[in-house]
Amino acid sequence: MITPAAIVAVASSAALVILGLALLLTVWRVVAGPTLPDRILALDMLTGIAIGFIAVIAVKTGFFLYIDIAISLGLVGFLATVAFARFVLSRGNIKSPPSASAAKGGAKRRRAGRTEG
Repeated sequence: MITPAAIVAVASSAALVILGLALLLTVWRVVAGPTLPDRILALDMLTGIAIGFIAVIAVKTGFFLYIDIAISLGLVGFLATVAFARFVLSRGNIKSPPSASAAKGGAKRRRAGRTEG
């Protein structure tokens, strides 16, 4: 018969492996992210993965004071994400594709310039 302690040991080991893989993929996104918002989202994901690591270690060791640390990290990570988002919004240079109405307005200005001059 399998004991509950054995199930927790196997599940926590599997969770650590999965979190380790997620950590590697997320670090790759931070390094190779094509835009700043991609990197910010990856940093937020790293915070979530760190919280997962702390929670799994708390369950594995039975030292549940780590849960308080994970909650604190979640609060700090949320505030950091909000600060980064405000930074991106304040830059205001995220380029969007030109819309059809802007192209029509440019054509009207070009035609108006020809008739006047």
